[in-house]
Amino acid sequence: MKRAFDVAVSALALVILSPLLAVIAFLVRMRLGRPVLFKQDRPGLHGEPFTLVKFRTMRTGPASSDGSDDRDRMDPFGAKLRATSLDELPELWNVLRGDMSLVGPRPLLMHYLPLYSERQARRHEVRPGVTGWAQINGRNSTPWPERLEMDVWYVENRSFLLDLKILAKTIPSALSRSGVTQEGQATVQFFTGTDS
Repeated sequence: MKRAFDVAVSALALVILSPLLAVIAFLVRMRLGRPVLFKQDRPGLHGEPFTLVKFRTMRTGPASSDGSDDRDRMDPFGAKLRATSLDELPELWNVLRGDMSLVGPRPLLMHYLPLYSERQARRHEVRPGVTGWAQINGRNSTPWPERLEMDVWYVENRSFLLDLKILAKTIPSALSRSGVTQEGQATVQFFTGTDS
């Protein structure tokens, strides 16, 4: 049921939102240039890598290994896209392909995989999601240990009704723009595993 729901909703959403996607793509092209899309390998189900697709929100250039230069590379327009989660819309294509689900733990970075505790690694027992339990309960402002524990809580308590509840709360959460960044960070401080 979950996969059929993901396919039906993502396909319908891509059709309905195609004009908005085209406008955002045009604005990204005008403000940030090419490429319009940001692509990066992320861990999916069982930690297997897939290529995540999002709208680009930062200027091109070499990125630091710890994300310390994100504030310098973040464009004001890109920051607005990120704050409203509109940069995430291309991930509906990942859902349609089967890389992701509408609801699940957010796909983080590949180099985090060896840093997780055995319990934290359980977040990869399900497909990553466009939105999730942690996203409607603090988003990036939540400290890593609590955020990862919320991901595991979702894995242990997942159900179709819970997915519907999360989806219903996602739009108000995105519109409120709360928890988009960690305090003092352009986005979020990198996970080092030391807090687990």
